[in-house]
Amino acid sequence: MKIKLIQPAMIQRPMDTKLKTRMAPSLALLTLANLTPKEHEVIIENENVESINFDEKVDLVAITVTVDVMNRAIEIAKEFRKRSVKVVAGGIHITADPKGAYGYFDAICVGMAERIWQRILFDAQNDSLNEIYNDMLSISGQEIVSPDYDIIDNSKYLYTNIISTSRGCPFECDFCYNSSQSVHKAYINRPIEDVIREIKTLRTRHIMFIDDNFIGNPSWTKKFLAQIKPLGLKYNAAVTSNIVDMPDILDDLKESGCQSLFIGFESINDKAIDSVNKVQNSVGKYERLVEELHKRGIMINASFVFGLDEDDSSVFEKTLDWIVKNKIETVTSHILTPYPGTRLYENLHKQGRITDFDLSKYNTANVVYRPKNMTQEELYKGYLWIYKEVYSFKNIVKRLPNSKKQWIPYLAFNLLYRRFGKLTEKICEIISFRRVGSITRWFSYNIK
Repeated sequence: MKIKLIQPAMIQRPMDTKLKTRMAPSLALLTLANLTPKEHEVIIENENVESINFDEKVDLVAITVTVDVMNRAIEIAKEFRKRSVKVVAGGIHITADPKGAYGYFDAICVGMAERIWQRILFDAQNDSLNEIYNDMLSISGQEIVSPDYDIIDNSKYLYTNIISTSRGCPFECDFCYNSSQSVHKAYINRPIEDVIREIKTLRTRHIMFIDDNFIGNPSWTKKFLAQIKPLGLKYNAAVTSNIVDMPDILDDLKESGCQSLFIGFESINDKAIDSVNKVQNSVGKYERLVEELHKRGIMINASFVFGLDEDDSSVFEKTLDWIVKNKIETVTSHILTPYPGTRLYENLHKQGRITDFDLSKYNTANVVYRPKNMTQEELYKGYLWIYKEVYSFKNIVKRLPNSKKQWIPYLAFNLLYRRFGKLTEKICEIISFRRVGSITRWFSYNIK
């Protein structure tokens, strides 16, 4: 069979440029490509970087779906089904809200693809696709398949050096997909030797670990960090704030080449944190965590969510003051968004507070519900305001890291990616996204 794997185009947020859409390829599609037996031909089309060829003769289309691209996924499926091509949809949104996907695709995949994809291919070949393929049984790390990195067109992306060491998260925050009844509650680490093999395959010392939670199993993390120390890596990862209570892992991160960590602080209000069941966060330990990371030379990308029920319109100025005071290097901000299938969605829907059901707006940049202690307009304006203020020249200077060694990577992100993203985008289009990414990494970390 000739199989087309599709990533629908994401809708850019107000502060986004093509740097966001071209950040990295879809690991989900690369994994499907590697799961596909070699007798089949596989084509990947990422609509963020290229147009979809609807008229190309293919036997099967598979679409990976997040909530914000659901509407576009339905449109894509309609076009192929008009041409008598079977369409399968999967991904985290389909798994969390399978009922919302019924009827739009020939088949949907609920759960992880490793044990499902082969059955789908067999049934597609025999014209006997089922409406739903469901495998929510626990999967072992040994079953997780590596992405097919060879299929990537490196010129289209800033980063292709992306690796996932795990699946899932041990926590169940109300606004996260992990709180969905349809999502299997499991945190699975891959075999360490498999991950190291992937690192060596990429032939670069700079790695982006894109796990939801890099420290979900601290004992595994310690073993892994010990084994990658000799590799001389420079890497980024995402962790939960409870790492503050793991000083040995903090030391291991520094010694193994960690450059920065993405951390979901979400709010500096402990009552707001409690309201969404984010049990792993302790607001009282935030500043100690920042101090511990900074003294080890590790930069922070802090994530904040605005519009929690304990938030009022003062939350933006208070959060900005905290960010500047603690010299947080980079910030990612979001409007609270009730993804279908999550506890947050269920609660807000019961309260009659969801005001917009257009899933294309569910990208954390739109207000689709009625906040408790501010107006929708106040929430949206505050969200835009804090982004503008964080990346103003004044606050970029105020947040300069104490270590001068970090100034180049800090300024590269704050200026080239955030402040002058449109200019950087034009440069990327001239000399390729991959080359700009490589140049930036070389200047930032002095590595190839």
